[in-house]
Amino acid sequence: MEQTESQVVEAHVPCPDCGSSDAMCVYDDGHSYCFSCNVQHQNKEQQQTKATKPVTKGGVVSPVDLNLGALTARGISMETCKIYGYYKGFRHDRPAQFACYIDEAGTVIGQKVRYADKTFETLGNLERRFFGQHLFTSGKKLIITEGEIDCLTVSQIQGNKYPVVSLPNGAQSAKKTFESQYDWLEGFEEVIVMFDMDKVGREAVDSVCGILSPNKLKIATLPLKDPNECLMQGQASAVVNAVFRAKTYKPACIVNGEELWETLSTEQEEAQGYPLPWDIDLQKMTLGLRKGELVLITAGTGTGKTTFVRQLAHHCGVNLGLKIGMLMLEENVKRTAKGIMSIHTGKRLALNRHLITEDEYKDAFDATLGSGHFIFYEHFGSLESDDLIKNIRYMATAEQCDFIILDHISIAISGLEIDNERKATDVLMTKLRSLAEETGVGMLVVSHLKRVDGTPAEEGGAVSLSHLRGSQALPQLSDGVWALERNQQADDSEKNLVRVRILKGRFTGETGIAGYLAYDKETDRLVAAEKPHKKDIDLGNDDDVPF
Repeated sequence: MEQTESQVVEAHVPCPDCGSSDAMCVYDDGHSYCFSCNVQHQNKEQQQTKATKPVTKGGVVSPVDLNLGALTARGISMETCKIYGYYKGFRHDRPAQFACYIDEAGTVIGQKVRYADKTFETLGNLERRFFGQHLFTSGKKLIITEGEIDCLTVSQIQGNKYPVVSLPNGAQSAKKTFESQYDWLEGFEEVIVMFDMDKVGREAVDSVCGILSPNKLKIATLPLKDPNECLMQGQASAVVNAVFRAKTYKPACIVNGEELWETLSTEQEEAQGYPLPWDIDLQKMTLGLRKGELVLITAGTGTGKTTFVRQLAHHCGVNLGLKIGMLMLEENVKRTAKGIMSIHTGKRLALNRHLITEDEYKDAFDATLGSGHFIFYEHFGSLESDDLIKNIRYMATAEQCDFIILDHISIAISGLEIDNERKATDVLMTKLRSLAEETGVGMLVVSHLKRVDGTPAEEGGAVSLSHLRGSQALPQLSDGVWALERNQQADDSEKNLVRVRILKGRFTGETGIAGYLAYDKETDRLVAAEKPHKKDIDLGNDDDVPF
C-alpha cells in the first residue's frame, strides 16, 4: 500500500502482527501501516463505524481500543477474527493479541492476552467458558480445540459456518470446563474434541471421558500436532477429514475382539520362547523365556539363586545376542561383571583374575561386557524404590533391554518408605508387572523364602508357593515361579545338587519337578545333571523329602 505525501508519520512503533520493533508507522489521521508484514490498522473512528461500542466488565480492555486485523503469520483472515472477537493491540507497551470471552448478553467478560514471546495473561473472568461459546446455542456437531488459534483455524477451514470453540486455559482446563458447561454441551448431537496430538492432548481427552452422555464424545485425529500446523503445511483438508472421521471415544484399555484380526494375523509365533542354557525338563515345561513376562525365581539362602540368574544372563547376552539389564543388589557392579566373565571362561575370576592370561582376560571381556549387551545398575548402597523403578524403566526404554534381572526383591523393598513388608511387596510387584506389560521387557525377579526353622528350604525339601516371603502378590503377579531346592546339609558329593521345581507356569500350565542342576566349583557354572537314584541318595518322595 502506498502512503500519500499528505500523510504525516507521527511515530515508528512495534508491530503486533509480525513482532517487528519499529516497522509500523503511525500516521496523523490515526491509522497505522507495517512495512514489514504489509498490514494496515484502522483508526478508532473507522472501527466504530462498523460496530457499536461493545459492553465490557471486569477490567478487560475495550475492543474499541484494539484493532481488527488478519493473523498473517497463522493464515487467519480478519473476517474470522471479527466473528470470534479476536483483536490485536498493546498492553503494557507490548504488542499483544486479545481473545475475547463473551457471555450470552454480548458482554466481554474476560480476555486471554497473548504476547509475542508466547506468554499469556488473563483479564476479567473466563468463568469456565469456551472461547466462541456465545456464538452457538445448539446444533449437530460441535468441535472443541485446545487453543483459540486452533479454534479460528478450524472455523475458517469450514467457511466459518459450523460451531467451533476452544478451551479457556489449554488442555489442563478440559475437565472442569466440560463439567461447568455440561448442559450447553448436551445441546449438541456430537461433541468432537480436536486436541493436540501429543501426550498432554491425549491426557486431556481421557480427563473428559464419561462426563457427557454415552456415545456423544468423539475423537478427531490429525496427521500433525494441531489444526493450525495442518493449515500452514497445506493440509487443511486433513482437518475436515478428521471431523467426519472422528470416532466415538473409547478408553485405550477397552478392545473389541473384532479389532484384533490384524494383530493376530501378523504376529510372530510366540509359543517357542528363548531357549534356556540347560537341557533339562525346565525347557520343555516352560518353552523357554518370553519377553513381556515376569518370572519369579526363589530358593532358600545359599541355594544358588544368584549363580542361576547370572548364568541365564550370560546365555541370553552372549549366546543369544540379547540385551540384559542387571540389578544385582547384593553385590557391586565389579563383582557382577567378573561373575559374567567367570561363566564365560569357566574360571572363578572373582577369586583370582590371574587364573587366565591377560590376553585371555581381554578376550573374555570383549566377548561379554565389551559386546554392549549387558547394562548394570550401580546402586552405590542407595536403594530408593522410586529411583529403582525409574532406572528399570530407563533400561527397558532408553537402553532397549530384552530382559531385566532383579536380585533380589527383598532388598529392593527395604528402600520403600513403608513399614509393612507385605504392603511394600504389593506396591513393588505391581509396578514391576506394569512395567513388563507397558514396555514388553522380560523380567527375572529373585525372591527369598520365609525364614522359618525346619522349613524344606533349609533342608532341601520341596518348596511351595506358601513359602514365598511377602504377600500373595509375588505368585499372583508372576507368569512363572521357579524354585531351586538344595540340601546344604548333605555330604560334599551331594550338597551341590540343585533340584528345579516349577510352582507356577501360566503360559504352558506345567508344574512340578523340572530337572536337576549341579554346581561345578571349578568352572563356577551350573550344569545339567541326572536325577539321583535311591541307591545313591535316599530321596524318598521327591515332593516332600529332602535330598
